[in-house]
Amino acid sequence: METIDQILFGFTVALTYENLIYCLIGTALGTAIGVLPGLGPTATIAILLPITFSLPATSAIIMLAGIYYGAQYGGSTTSILVNLPGEASSVVTCLDGHQMARKGRAGPALAIAAIGSLFAGIVGTAVLALVAPPLARFGLAIGPAEYFSLMVFGLMAAVVLARGSLIKALGMILAGLLLGCIGTDINTGASRYTFGTYELSDGIDFIVIAMGIFGLAEIMRNLEVPADRSLIEKPIGRLMPSREEFRRSVAPILRGTALGSVLGALPGAGAVISSFSAYALEKKLSPTPERFGEGAIEGVAAPESANNACAQTSFVPLLTLGIPGSAVTALVLGALMMQGITPGPQVMTRNPEIFWGLIASMWIGNVFLIILNLPLLGIWVRMLRVPYAALFPAIMVFSVIGVFSLSNSTFDLYLLVIFGVLGYAFAKLDCEPAPMLLGFILGPMMEENLRRALLMSRGDFGILVTSPGSLALLLVSAALLVLSAVPMLRGKRQAVFSEAED
Repeated sequence: METIDQILFGFTVALTYENLIYCLIGTALGTAIGVLPGLGPTATIAILLPITFSLPATSAIIMLAGIYYGAQYGGSTTSILVNLPGEASSVVTCLDGHQMARKGRAGPALAIAAIGSLFAGIVGTAVLALVAPPLARFGLAIGPAEYFSLMVFGLMAAVVLARGSLIKALGMILAGLLLGCIGTDINTGASRYTFGTYELSDGIDFIVIAMGIFGLAEIMRNLEVPADRSLIEKPIGRLMPSREEFRRSVAPILRGTALGSVLGALPGAGAVISSFSAYALEKKLSPTPERFGEGAIEGVAAPESANNACAQTSFVPLLTLGIPGSAVTALVLGALMMQGITPGPQVMTRNPEIFWGLIASMWIGNVFLIILNLPLLGIWVRMLRVPYAALFPAIMVFSVIGVFSLSNSTFDLYLLVIFGVLGYAFAKLDCEPAPMLLGFILGPMMEENLRRALLMSRGDFGILVTSPGSLALLLVSAALLVLSAVPMLRGKRQAVFSEAED
């Protein structure tokens, strides 16, 4: 009963004129970002963060969340019609969605993506509302040693689930932790890694790093790849799927929603893993797996449901424990901190209007997505014809103005360029930047909780293993790391033996 009262309170917050407008802006921007290949929600939220500083905290978070789950939905349009995913989580939708479009079934593919996303968004938000309160109470009950170990677990989960090399992911985590140490130590007053540069005495601004490694780096990557946006020639036709297509989509939507809701709540999982896992599950369960890749509607329903459910429940670890599970939620965490709000279990008690207002706005936002997407499909199709060369100058100007407005410092602009080049180099070296951002965000919080734990134990590091909760989290983190390292080491051994035999 208490949860229902709190949800109703959230609707009184979300249904105010101001918050409705920002929810609509967020979902519309998110849809546009998902439709336009080359941007993505991470880069866009990073670029738009400076705008949110002048907004009330609740409105800012509602708008940023709308951009995220709006982009998860919008990516399906370009995947189906152009075979070019606007967002990474929509890659798998191309496999069957575009084949359906080539056979003249683009309308049903788009409709099933919309229905699956709406259902998954509603259920995912309900899961967030039900799971978050007990998790927040757990967060309030644990001490600094357990919190430190919990953050270590979050970082290890991000490393394990990151794409590419495990060593590179660990290196990016360490780079983020070192970047988080730059500045003046608030406990001792000592300067750390400033190299005599007084502009670094307050540390590097989170916005500068985010806009550099995600915004500018993304522009450089997109400019070197010619975009092929040839639209499907066949008409979209009627939107509503046939009775048989709808029947075949019901179970995949349910399974995709369940899978996405669970994976979204895990730190580091992300919508990409959710959508690919949902597709693989449907192919495995299907009595006719050979249809997948040839226009099976289950291959659209499951991944689209999974990535939208994941987008909603990814806020669970952020809002309840203060641990971002992905680059997008790390950016939202940064926005909360810039508003003077510390994410974690106390948000629910100290700022209930933010927590419950966000949850209610997600239900409203998913309804906005249906209203924006299916009736206005023609507008989004025309946007696909906009060349990237016409977009990137505006993005560049917006990024520079946003960074300079933070502190009116040209030094921040130099840092923006440096991190933009670094982000581009990371992409070339196949180093995923998200773990670095998570390390940068969580590093100072880990340090603070470690110091509190050592103060309680009078300098004894044993407190990290004498506490059962802390020990369990550290053991799970170590197990995750070992399980990820074993296949890599086994592959190297096999390669060495193969070379020796040759």
